[in-house]
Amino acid sequence: MSYLLPRLTTKKEVDQAIRNTAELVLVLRFGREHDPVCQQLDDILSKTSNLLSKMAAIYIVDVDSIPVYTQYFDITLIPATIFFFNGQHIKVDYDRPDHTKFIGSFRNKQDFIDLMEVIFRGAMRGKVMVRSPIDPRNVPQYELLYKEI
Repeated sequence: MSYLLPRLTTKKEVDQAIRNTAELVLVLRFGREHDPVCQQLDDILSKTSNLLSKMAAIYIVDVDSIPVYTQYFDITLIPATIFFFNGQHIKVDYDRPDHTKFIGSFRNKQDFIDLMEVIFRGAMRGKVMVRSPIDPRNVPQYELLYKEI
């Protein structure tokens, strides 16, 4: 289903999307096209993109084609989903150590829709961090490893 979502293939395109997406939540899914978890997430994103068109703009970014953003956002696990609103990076508290991105796939469409509504409403009020409405049991578990600390 990733073919149904628009792709950003260069750093310039990503920069323009971040700068020029106004009054909508910008959703950037970093991953690889042939990864099974990315395909599952792309299916959810493509099925909800029309429903959320007044709240969100959803794009796919291949981690191998734009390594500068992969390093900048510290994307070590894929898929990683990052949110912006009017050029501002929106952080979400998932009850996990990393608030900058969502790692993995959503369990179902409704989890993603609920998250988009919370991010959109919070961002419209000027918040840069919101609390996730997703049940913590439905948020994928992963372990952060810090090097050279």
